[in-house]
Amino acid sequence: MGGPRLTGQDRVAGSGGSELSAARLRIAVARLSRRLRPTEAAGSLTATEVDVLVAAERRGPIRLSDLASFAGLNPTMLSRLIPKLEQAALIRRLADEGDRRVCRVESTAKGRRLLERIRSERNDALSKRLGELGPAEREAVLVALPVLEELAERLLGPEPGRPTGNNR
Repeated sequence: MGGPRLTGQDRVAGSGGSELSAARLRIAVARLSRRLRPTEAAGSLTATEVDVLVAAERRGPIRLSDLASFAGLNPTMLSRLIPKLEQAALIRRLADEGDRRVCRVESTAKGRRLLERIRSERNDALSKRLGELGPAEREAVLVALPVLEELAERLLGPEPGRPTGNNR
């Protein structure tokens, strides 16, 4: 029905002559992500603040410039978010022993506990909806998971034949 209009760039050749729509996949993944984001545990934290906390947990202690890059934020925006997360005791700043001009951040125990609750709420919501699917639909999702995980990993790296930005 009223799905997105596809262009040649949206289509990727599939096996057996079928086409897989890059646009449909992107939209479905984005919708799933957006619909899983709101949680009671997050309280008044914005999605961006939760993303920064996740990045600090996964990569910390991490330099602020690296955190901005990893979270996809400009440094000015990040500098506005860090004090709020710090005041809530979800992250802490650390001085860099090698360079006093560098500041690193990491999640606190309170921040990690909050992320555990957020993840639990999201997993519970998704599990409930997966349970509403029929056996064949659940199996299709299960079969697709390794491919989606591999695709996510490939998206982290540079595209083949495209400069990485480090080539100046």
